[in-house]
Amino acid sequence: MSELQSRFEAIYHNNYQKIIRVCMGYVNGDEALAKDLTQEVFIKVWKNLASFREEASISTWIYRITVNTCLLQLRKKKYVKGEEAIDKLLVSEENTHSSKEYQLKKMYQCINKLPKESRGIVLLALEGLPQKDIAEIIGVSHEAIRVRIHRIKNSLTKCVQNDSI
Repeated sequence: MSELQSRFEAIYHNNYQKIIRVCMGYVNGDEALAKDLTQEVFIKVWKNLASFREEASISTWIYRITVNTCLLQLRKKKYVKGEEAIDKLLVSEENTHSSKEYQLKKMYQCINKLPKESRGIVLLALEGLPQKDIAEIIGVSHEAIRVRIHRIKNSLTKCVQNDSI
């Protein structure tokens, strides 16, 4: 096994779950599409790993690829929005296993109502990325990300509590 192949396998193993969660957020919980997008991300990582200049951390680079891949998918397919997306995520009362699970579903419904860039920011924040890294991935200043995250949190809190964004 080559050094590049070993490095890729370690990257894949360390990042797969994070990337699929971000993709799930972009595609309104469509697991099959999220898996396809995650596969596309790692194909791009594999193809470009040898030329990765390490000017940013590997995880920042992978998240940037993920955001771009997901946004490209949304532009291509003009993915389901609004009521259809909400209907897709809604879980009937009988199928709700716990209040916490219901609240999580409701939060993701609210996230899916956000504009694309805000959705990307909050999904990266939920992955635990530092705001400085999110700023680098999105391509704005750290201060701008701090303000946007604050506004997004307020919108999400309002949405979850009042069912509107």
